[in-house]
Amino acid sequence: MKNKGCFVSTNKDTKRNGVEEMVRLARKKLYAGEKKASMKRRDDHHDYTERRMYMITLEVEGRRPLFGHLVGDAFAPAGSEHEPRIELSELGSAVQSEWMGIHGYYPQIEVVAVQMMPDHMHGILFVKAPLPVHLGQVISGFKAGCRRAQRALAAAEPQPTRKGDSLQVAALPSQDNGISIQLFAKGYNDLILRSYDELPAWKNYLRDNPRRLMMKRANPENLRPFFNLHIGSHIYNGIGNRRLLSAPRRIAVRLSRRLSKSDIEMEIKRYLEAARQGTVLISPAISPGEKCVMRAAFNAGLPTIVLLENGFTPLSKPHGEQFYACAKGHLLMLSPWEHHNEKKTITAQQCMELNLMALDLCKNNG
Repeated sequence: MKNKGCFVSTNKDTKRNGVEEMVRLARKKLYAGEKKASMKRRDDHHDYTERRMYMITLEVEGRRPLFGHLVGDAFAPAGSEHEPRIELSELGSAVQSEWMGIHGYYPQIEVVAVQMMPDHMHGILFVKAPLPVHLGQVISGFKAGCRRAQRALAAAEPQPTRKGDSLQVAALPSQDNGISIQLFAKGYNDLILRSYDELPAWKNYLRDNPRRLMMKRANPENLRPFFNLHIGSHIYNGIGNRRLLSAPRRIAVRLSRRLSKSDIEMEIKRYLEAARQGTVLISPAISPGEKCVMRAAFNAGLPTIVLLENGFTPLSKPHGEQFYACAKGHLLMLSPWEHHNEKKTITAQQCMELNLMALDLCKNNG
């Protein structure tokens, strides 16, 4: 790998040459049946014993909120007393301690970070030297340690003395009608760090997860994908604040590619002044001028509707700045077409259609 800041691979597997590996993967695909989407599938082309950094996500079985509860203010500044955070339960504290103790079992691993959430957890591990086992075995051992901690805490809980006693719901359920319940759901999700440039974003994602959860709970409808939205003669899918489609004033942002830099600056001022008066700006943001206007409005927290060439899936969610804009109700992303995984260049015909749709959205309420 030659990218600046990438880890150096130390894969020493010499048992298979390239042809043998290709045959193995082909046979695996042939007999595996239809490939299904999964966030817990491993990378077939990666050696999970090698030196690398990973973000691991583990879910509680049944998404039970066993690790703690969310407190704080979604809009409190970072580092303040009311910044959103998770107040850990006893079990949450025990699981966090178990994660921090992974280095004691595998000295090749440095624990970089962990973020406990009510019903799941995220952690970053740095494998600094080749592991004697697959990373999956490390995670399995971690889960086993957490399960032991859960059983110990459950055994220490007060037991009911009479049928009919008024009892609080157990925070550490380990059995249901005599059947043992797993603490964690089967499997785990991993992300492989490809460049050191990604690490600050990973850490920020973990640190800001409680705030994101609080915003999701406050405005869940703004952060879930929707489908089959009929407006005029078109059917859309999208994510964001659909109430923007009913705003009393909506205007399509359409600017020629021939505009000079000074012309674009004048147009930015004109459109932003309209947006500050409550007008919703609508555009596919295709020309340089349109991109500048929509970016300026987005940065100012003004209401915008963006038309996209690529659609959404049921698992789609907004990321980064888009997440906060959608949560606050400032942004709506729409597409008249289905999602695709291929990297495509938008065609001139599609550009024309999206611009006409922007005009149509100004006339018809969603």
